[in-house]
Amino acid sequence: MGIYDERPWLARFDPGQPADIEVEYGSALEMFAASVARAPDAPAIRYFDGVVTLGELDEQSDAFACGLTDRGVAAGDRVALYLQNVPQFVIAMVGIWKAGAVVVSINPMLKERELEVLLSDSGARVLVCLQGLYESVAAQVVGRTGVELTITTSELEYQTRNDERILGGIERLDCAGTVDMAELIGRFTGQRPPAVSPGGDDVAFLSYTSGTTGPPKGAMNTHRNVVFNSQVYRQWCGLGGDDVIMGVAPLFHITGLIAHVTIALLVGAPLVLTCRFEPSVAIEQIPEHRATFTVGSITVFIALMNAPNAERDALASLTKIWSGGAPIPPSTVKSFSAQFGQYIHNIYGLTETTSPSHGVPYTAEAPVDDASGALSVGVPIYNTVVRIVGDDGADLPPGEIGELVTTGPQVVPGYWNKPDETANAIPGGALHTGDVGYMDDAGWFYIVDRKKDQINAGGYKIWPREVEDILYEHEAVRQAAVVGVPDAYRGETVKAYVSLRPGQHAEPDELIAFCKQRVAAYKYPRQVEVLDELPQTVTGKLLRRELRAREQAGTTS
Repeated sequence: MGIYDERPWLARFDPGQPADIEVEYGSALEMFAASVARAPDAPAIRYFDGVVTLGELDEQSDAFACGLTDRGVAAGDRVALYLQNVPQFVIAMVGIWKAGAVVVSINPMLKERELEVLLSDSGARVLVCLQGLYESVAAQVVGRTGVELTITTSELEYQTRNDERILGGIERLDCAGTVDMAELIGRFTGQRPPAVSPGGDDVAFLSYTSGTTGPPKGAMNTHRNVVFNSQVYRQWCGLGGDDVIMGVAPLFHITGLIAHVTIALLVGAPLVLTCRFEPSVAIEQIPEHRATFTVGSITVFIALMNAPNAERDALASLTKIWSGGAPIPPSTVKSFSAQFGQYIHNIYGLTETTSPSHGVPYTAEAPVDDASGALSVGVPIYNTVVRIVGDDGADLPPGEIGELVTTGPQVVPGYWNKPDETANAIPGGALHTGDVGYMDDAGWFYIVDRKKDQINAGGYKIWPREVEDILYEHEAVRQAAVVGVPDAYRGETVKAYVSLRPGQHAEPDELIAFCKQRVAAYKYPRQVEVLDELPQTVTGKLLRRELRAREQAGTTS
């Protein structure tokens, strides 16, 4: 038995924590039903001044499921959600499961070409989206996909406060050719859909990731994956029905799906939603609802620190804080604690691990790597073995740097309709993460680099090739190479290097604007530098690593 099989990190667990836990429910739907039975009148969602109880969530998701099945949606069909953090996301999600279907979670920041790729790849038959997103994006796309029904809704539903900082300027729209979600639910209220019993191996979510190998891939998060990691959050973070979850992460993302939505469904705790994250609003919502727990990218907590209404006691109730998705500077943890008196625990995982594979225990503080200054991402969670392996696939001893390879109940069985990518990334159920790091002698893990070229901007993962392809559409661009460069706020941001065609001219601001119109806001380059020639191999392959090295050395010209 090797060092990793012995799980030396178990000694780091909080006192009384088990090494392993058992999956308690056969599906996420069964998990939700148990919470409804316990406390149907308990609040499930708080949205500004609006409240949806567990019983109302159950009734409305029943009606939504009936609306889907009435239109022919059957077990295994895919239904896409293209929504912000609104109650309709949760209602539709549970309703999709009740129809026996699969939730396809889509980033509401995506533009036409990106949305079309995901709808087509997933084979979604139904799209649920905000009215504004339909008018500005989806209406131009759905006709080119297999989507047969589009259901639209407004951010203004389920509340009356109409906070101008978030909902200002939003008007209800009449989206021709779509079905209004409120009308659909009203039509079927009081009806129950035919009973379904998803199995643990059935897919609950298709969560898209650009991963480390190029085009988006749909990670198949199964019901067992979802139930297991929901229980992990409950056990690891000490959560129960008396907690209140602050939804700062986007719900489409695996962090929002598990650390916000499904943990709330498991423990019966209210989930506070604000449509989108706005720090001054969040600062007010936390004490208003006595929020106790959240998980978000470190940029969320930096924004809270800099909010104009960031009083020291504003986060007094928020005693259970974890952050993941992007590297966390130790100095930020210290500054946050000094300002608010609360400690940010690190947590680490991937879409393919259905949120966490590692976490800092609740009563512990993460150590810092003396050499690199990196904050530990914690220790592997229950039932999980993480190895550090070399290029030959052999285990490396503590202190040596290699790739993290993860096995456990949270690892997805594969990627949607991509057997080759599955076999490459998850051979035998062992996820080769593409992240590079090491384990110290005490069992703490550190991420010190990425094996691939993926850019991580504030927790959003960006594949350089996608941005390069956009740049190549500009008539003046001859060559384009995109890399991640350090950024004080996002951790890393996108920089593009281009060379221009003979006789052509383009200013950096022009190229930035060109990209901004064509990709999600987190993807477009914040910096563009024009060079006469980009470094390349003799075969013409552009060398991103040289550009990164030149950036670090400050020698680009």
